[in-house]
Formats: sequence, C-alpha cells, structure tokens
Amino acid sequence: MIRTVISDLGRVVLWFDNAIFLRKLADGAGKPFEDVKAAVHGDLELLRRFDAGAVTPCAFFERVTGLVGADISYEAFFEMYNDIFSLNAPAVDLLASVKAAGCKTLLLSNTDPERFAFVRRRFPEVLFFDHYVLSYELKLLKPDPAIYLAAARLADTSPRECVFIDDMEENVKGAVDAGLVGIHYMPTTDLAAELKKLGLRF
Repeated sequence: MIRTVISDLGRVVLWFDNAIFLRKLADGAGKPFEDVKAAVHGDLELLRRFDAGAVTPCAFFERVTGLVGADISYEAFFEMYNDIFSLNAPAVDLLASVKAAGCKTLLLSNTDPERFAFVRRRFPEVLFFDHYVLSYELKLLKPDPAIYLAAARLADTSPRECVFIDDMEENVKGAVDAGLVGIHYMPTTDLAAELKKLGLRF
C-alpha cells in the first residue's frame, strides 16, 4: 500500500533547459555558445558540489564566470542561471489531486539554494508539498540511497510504502535500491495510470 508520493522537481513538476542559461551566458560573455557550453560542462563536478551544498553561491559565480571569461555582475549571472524553468501543469495538478485525496506528498530534488529560491518566487503554485527534501540542505545527492531514506523518515512512512518519481533512470534505480517503488517519468508517461496501478485513488 503506497502512502507517500515523492516527486523530483526538474522535468517532472517543472520543465527546464540549461541551454537557456548557457546561451544567455555566452551572449553576456561575448563568446560562442559551444565554447561556453564546453567550459561549463568541463567542470560538472562544480555543479554537483553546488547542488550538494559544498560550494557557496558566491564561489559558484566566481568559478563559472572565470571559466568562461564573463565580466558580469553577481545579480545578472543568477538571473540568467535561474530563469530556465516552465511549469508542467498536468503533473502539478495531478500531484495536487493526490495530496487532496489524503496521500502524503514530498518534493525531492538535486538543487541549489539559488535555483530553489527562484522556484519559490516564480512558481508558488508548486509549493503544496508536505515536505521538501533538498540536496543542498541535506548535503546528499541522488542517487545516494540515504536521500530517499531521509525522505521516507520525514514522511514517517516505511520505504516500501513510498513511490518515487524521477525523469532519470539512475535516480529511480537508487530509490528502488533503497526499498522504494520507482516510476521513471517521461513526457509520454501516463502518471495518473502509473499511480493508480499502485492502488492510489484520487
């Protein structure tokens, strides 16, 4: 019996496209897009460390602008960096219905303080979850099993009574390895049908 639904943020609740940021950054730096993309993607560990709460926003700003040679302000940088999201209204409405039917709902995301603060400001309609499990706060990243178990504890639910929804197979596998049920979400996924297969009624 599933009692708790745990959802990823990016490409489930909100669509996002990091290329939007990279194009704006390239324009701000006066550099070719492909050069900026290669420079930023050449240090993906920096992005992971930012999501894990191991790098401050100031240090992240300095490192990325240094990598691409961009002379832009802190405020302008994070305006570019954050504004990459759009609402996945059907998924939001569905998850809100699941909560309204009496099921616990949690949001679990690999994210950083700047982007999540932006989401709170720009998309208040997604802030209906019972709890928020954020990588930068817990200093844990998916697919580490510990982050899924932390979510289950926060929900006061056993892992086997939780379903986790994510767009990345490796993250779903991490949840399943931790004892949760997993749903790999894609744009073509009938999420309502998948949840109803698990016995949820909403």
